[in-house]
Amino acid sequence: MSDMSQTPQQLFFNQAGLDLDQTHRFTEQALAAAEDGELFLEYTLSEAFSFDDNRLKAASFDTSHGFGLRAVKGEAVGFAHATELSMPALTRASGSLSPVLSGHSGTALNNWASAPSAKGAPLYMADNPLDGAEFTDKVKLLEEINAYARAKDNRVRQVSVSLAGEWQAVCIVRPDTGPLYDVRPLVRLDVSVVVGEGERQETGHSGRGGRANYAQWLAPENWQAQVQNALKQAVTNLDSIPAPAGEMDVVLGPGWPGILLHEAVGHGLEGDFNRKKTSAFSDRIGERVASPGVTVIDDGTLADRRGSLTMDDEGTPTSETVLIEDGILKGYMQDRLNARLMGMEPTGNGRRESFSCQPMPRMTNTYMLGGTHEPEEILSSVKNGIYATSFGGGQVDITSGKFVFSCTEAFEIKDGKLGAPLKGATLIGTGPESMQRISMIGNDMQLDEGIGTCGKAGQGVPVGVGQPSLRIDGLTVGGTA
Repeated sequence: MSDMSQTPQQLFFNQAGLDLDQTHRFTEQALAAAEDGELFLEYTLSEAFSFDDNRLKAASFDTSHGFGLRAVKGEAVGFAHATELSMPALTRASGSLSPVLSGHSGTALNNWASAPSAKGAPLYMADNPLDGAEFTDKVKLLEEINAYARAKDNRVRQVSVSLAGEWQAVCIVRPDTGPLYDVRPLVRLDVSVVVGEGERQETGHSGRGGRANYAQWLAPENWQAQVQNALKQAVTNLDSIPAPAGEMDVVLGPGWPGILLHEAVGHGLEGDFNRKKTSAFSDRIGERVASPGVTVIDDGTLADRRGSLTMDDEGTPTSETVLIEDGILKGYMQDRLNARLMGMEPTGNGRRESFSCQPMPRMTNTYMLGGTHEPEEILSSVKNGIYATSFGGGQVDITSGKFVFSCTEAFEIKDGKLGAPLKGATLIGTGPESMQRISMIGNDMQLDEGIGTCGKAGQGVPVGVGQPSLRIDGLTVGGTA
């Protein structure tokens, strides 16, 4: 039997040579003096293909496995990890936890915070997407995408395509529960094109992904739509003019522009920043932090979505967490440590990049609910402003909530109608202030196409974003005109 076809229990307690009962007893003993903690076992298979300059540039396949052992006492955390899945390696790791467990007062094991409740039905398939297509089929897909893009427009100068897949099996062993298993597939296809006229060149990008197999990406009608989207963005930008600068009304399109919500507001609603009172939203539960009608949710329970998890990396089932309701702050996203210290309940947002990282509060799929306005009504209400439909890089300061985001696709609005595409536009503001300047909310809420990766404290995890069309009054726009 290959690694890909084994269950998590077989991978960790047959192939790796660990014994389940012995491992559980070890975890009980290693964390006996702790208030919380877990043994996190992981086995990951991943592959990546890169196609550029009319040829396959790179193809890789990687296998990684290991464990992370964490003990929590008070605010102190002891953590050890290794790539060797064996009882001697676990025993060595437990020895490094002694300073934390003996040096801080706390509650013993029998008074731990309540154990995670049983997880629900899986939110995604358990099959390995890497098995879903042959190597030659994946390479052929990249070749076909490249040829199709070049044939669609003679202005195409470069096509870059990447395909990535992952199959991650995890087991969480805690003294207060039985072993918890999860199998997490993840795939992503990205298409970038460069078009040119004379000396001018512009780029367009389209990406899709989720917790599924490769089947939908191999279907021509799906990847052709991606190519067309990337081409449309690139060709549109060929006609772009320098963006204006100043304070003006801004309309955000639905879907991926929710990345601004993720960065400017979402991070500020994570439990660790609020426990430490370093967030612009600290101690503000029950207060108005956004305009009436604004409801923001973090939901890890959406089937097959990139940011979804059947359970988080501490074993807590994910949930639909209302963060802001009708403009009023309702709560924060919590892992177990920060929830316990704040006297709150964990929300299933304890996430880690891999076994070598500690969990912390992280977003899953964060989005704003739709409102009542037609998108055309929102556009027609703006006399002079900009319409932003896609974003690239951005920065946010959690303490102040200040953000700067660059637009990769934006248009001027003149007398309620779309005008020329804009180049070099950036949106500047603060999360809490911008949320209170939302004056119209569209009825066209969309989730993104499944391409988000969130960085925090050096760790990256897959996430989802979404929102309806929005009008934000008086936002500062940085431009080059």
